[in-house]
Amino acid sequence: MHRFASFRPGLLLLALAIAVFLWGMASGTSDAERGFDIPVVLDRLPDSLVVTDQSSDAVNVRVMGSGAVLRSITPEKYKYEIDVSGGKPGVAIYDVELARVKLPRGANFVAHSPSRVQVRFEKRGRKAVAVAPDLEGEPAAGFHIAGVEVDPVRVWLAGARSQVMRLDSVGTETINISGMNANSTREVRVSPGRGTVWAESDSPVKVQLLIEPDVVPEQTGLELSEGGADAQAS
Repeated sequence: MHRFASFRPGLLLLALAIAVFLWGMASGTSDAERGFDIPVVLDRLPDSLVVTDQSSDAVNVRVMGSGAVLRSITPEKYKYEIDVSGGKPGVAIYDVELARVKLPRGANFVAHSPSRVQVRFEKRGRKAVAVAPDLEGEPAAGFHIAGVEVDPVRVWLAGARSQVMRLDSVGTETINISGMNANSTREVRVSPGRGTVWAESDSPVKVQLLIEPDVVPEQTGLELSEGGADAQAS
């Protein structure tokens, strides 16, 4: 009985609390690693150039630091900017240097991939081309498309010169004409369909669809007389 006379539950709880506190401190200060992607942003691109290819859109990084510091990092706040103001037509290679990317105190980059970003530049071109509406479906039975009018009839395209100069027309968003039995006007945007070609203006074009009923040929007097003669002969 004397062995437990000095046992005090309060002291046991205090010792347990201290142990938990020390464990938390240790887990918060011990080094760990965390990986995430930083998007690549091409900055100060000359107006005379277009990017037609890029080897990587993001840099994957590994960061070392205490658990508390790593948890404080918000990857969405980071970006890796590359100054391409000196770019020329052709291929340029840029070394990835993370010294410009600021991390919280106590965190350091320990690895990253890729080590270089390759960018292909091409001269920018522009050209006015005809608008060709993309129609889908058929009018209602007994009707047909009598005409299609577009306003404006031509739009300016811009982008990689080698691609822009090959185009003579540009399509639009699809217009479904299924079941139409009357004239209709639609506003749609042009759709170059190429990642390095775009319309200089985002304004829609107006497409007027002229829908008319089919014309049934009328029987002539000669056809009627021939039909009557055949009937009498029979």
